[in-house]
Amino acid sequence: MAGDGDRRRLPVAAGGSQRQTVGVNVFTRLLLFHLVLSVMRAKPGAEDITQSIRQLNIGETSSAGAGTSTILFKRKPVIIIVVGMAGKRNTVIKCLLAPVGSGKTTLLHRLVGHTLSSNIRGYVLNLDPAVMSLPFGANIDIRDTVKYKEVMKEFNLGPNGGILTSLNLFSTKFDEVISVIEKRADQLDYVLVDTPGQIEIFTWSASGAIITEAFASTFPTVIAYVVDTPRSANPSTFMSNMLYACSIVYKTRLPLILTFNKIDVARHEFALEWMQDFEAFHAALESDTSYTSTLTRTLSLMLDEFYKNLKTVGVSARDGEGVHSFFKAVEASAEEYMESYKIDLDKRRAEKESLEEERRRANMERFRKDMEKTGGETVVLSTGLKKKEGEDKIEAEEEEEEDFEITSDMEEEDDDGEDEEVARFSF
Repeated sequence: MAGDGDRRRLPVAAGGSQRQTVGVNVFTRLLLFHLVLSVMRAKPGAEDITQSIRQLNIGETSSAGAGTSTILFKRKPVIIIVVGMAGKRNTVIKCLLAPVGSGKTTLLHRLVGHTLSSNIRGYVLNLDPAVMSLPFGANIDIRDTVKYKEVMKEFNLGPNGGILTSLNLFSTKFDEVISVIEKRADQLDYVLVDTPGQIEIFTWSASGAIITEAFASTFPTVIAYVVDTPRSANPSTFMSNMLYACSIVYKTRLPLILTFNKIDVARHEFALEWMQDFEAFHAALESDTSYTSTLTRTLSLMLDEFYKNLKTVGVSARDGEGVHSFFKAVEASAEEYMESYKIDLDKRRAEKESLEEERRRANMERFRKDMEKTGGETVVLSTGLKKKEGEDKIEAEEEEEEDFEITSDMEEEDDDGEDEEVARFSF
């Protein structure tokens, strides 16, 4: 476990990791520009132009560079992203859809204490910019980089907008966070990540997706969704939590551990029974005949298949019960990640690289055809400005002619009127 002296301050400005990519792009453009100049001077035929372009091997170099620039995957440490509802300890707030105050930060405090007492090498990362104080020390804290209240004042934002903007600013330099963890990968077992209490800000924002994918592409990553067990005794509240868990799974495509917290107050066996036997869940809804209960009953049938592939564990952040079971579930989820989720991630990455390669080849083919068509001669690109100026000049002349015709007609009418008046009043 690294001490507080190892906390990192990350700047928001662009870093050196992008300079290498920019240098490669500039070097490629210089080669291409040099080729065009040589072709224009020599004026070769179509076959010579095609052969000269192939000698660059831009497509092969780009694909090879993409392979070498890919971040090497690390088996350790395991990233544990803890998500849950916001709230304060010992505070119960009733809400229509879901409970507030699942004990996410308190549970993370318990996990950090367990790593210290069990000689487990851990690393803590705080991504909540609005938290006033943490009960544990964070090795990397977003509050050291982004000032939440200053962001609200500068951009005239509310609380949620300030959190989202702060997270967006921090995600622009998240490659440096990955680099710091990579340097210590051999010395760490787990990386514990505390997320903002507003769960939608992290799970459904672009910055949350960037952070999650950055972790998942480098280390085995697991999502721990914390549920307030006493509040979930209500079937409607329980179903809202299950829908949240389902949305997180399909959004992140990562292993999820459904963590029932506060089992020292209420045991979580009833929730496990509802997940395994939908008839027991329907029996709990018999006393309620509202539209909400009908919708909840229908959703329970749809989520029955989802429950079968979901890992569950009950913990108590207060007395530490179930913490060992939690870390066992983390290890099982990490193995599941290596067997299935990493394969899917590599497949999606390969598809993205193939699409990028096809786009690059299409651009080079279009460039080759343009060079063959012109034969290496100088081509003047038409921007359409002269044509537009000529059209504007013609339209102005036409308007002047129309104004002249209207003025002439009005003068003729005035002359006729004057003659009539003269004839009428002549003596």
